[in-house]
Amino acid sequence: MKIAIPDLISNSYFPVIAAVELGMFKREGLDVELELVVPVEKALAALGDGSLEFLGCSSHLVVGGFPEWHGAKVLCAQAQGMYWFLVMRSDLKAAPGDLSAVKGRRIGAAHWVAMALRQLLIESGIDPVRDNVEIAPIPGAHGAGMSFGVMAAQALEERRVDGFWANGIGAELAVRRGVGTVVLDARRDPAAPDYTMACVVASDRLIAERPQVAAAAVRAITGAQQALRENVALATTIGRKLFPAAEAELIADIVRRDLPFYSPVISRDAIERMIGFSQAAGVLKRHPAYEEVVAAQFAPLWTGNRPAGA
Repeated sequence: MKIAIPDLISNSYFPVIAAVELGMFKREGLDVELELVVPVEKALAALGDGSLEFLGCSSHLVVGGFPEWHGAKVLCAQAQGMYWFLVMRSDLKAAPGDLSAVKGRRIGAAHWVAMALRQLLIESGIDPVRDNVEIAPIPGAHGAGMSFGVMAAQALEERRVDGFWANGIGAELAVRRGVGTVVLDARRDPAAPDYTMACVVASDRLIAERPQVAAAAVRAITGAQQALRENVALATTIGRKLFPAAEAELIADIVRRDLPFYSPVISRDAIERMIGFSQAAGVLKRHPAYEEVVAAQFAPLWTGNRPAGA
């Protein structure tokens, strides 16, 4: 079996990476390999045709392969909350929380990730068209073996963009190199909207035909979350095996900050926020029920609201 993620050198999908590398799937009786699959639409197609069993991704982008939420469901969360950072060039002297810093600027963001930034700006009174905010992918950042956050930090340093909206690795690299300033940490800013989260997805077919496999996958992810909470240094060991040297030495610090958000919970409130955002972004027309989005037979794992601290 296979589980895919759209970005490897990142903290965004680290619970999936850890579940494979720490043997959590094997502990549950599943022989699961980790694959980096880009673009994410390719992974969604593989999930649909059965050549891929699981996908770790942002919850809102599932409709990119399963229109109107027909054919796939979320099994669990990897971590709570929208997990991207808005980082601007340090010489622009943007103040934390000042979203107006994007006006007239070039912001690098992957396609599905950019949807969230556009909606966030609109809700903050900034019109990307009127205010001349160019939000676009960074050329060369989406190839096999690439990490968007790493490439975004490099593009910022090379002044090919004025800012970026990407993961914690990219933000940390930009700040440590002195080339970037964090304007918004969406996961931790209580004023920031919460549109999506990193999750694990399976097809309706797999859930119906092999529910024990789906349940085991949830236990594997939950086991990885717990193992990292108990010993975050495991992240460094994994990073040194899979990441370039610089990113490998950063990952434990970044995962440590993410630990309060490590919960498999998928609350009804979170799904309602995601649906509202997806409709506003124009990628979803109907209003699916919670049970159409989430594999509700595993509901004891995530009954309730957003966990404390998340």
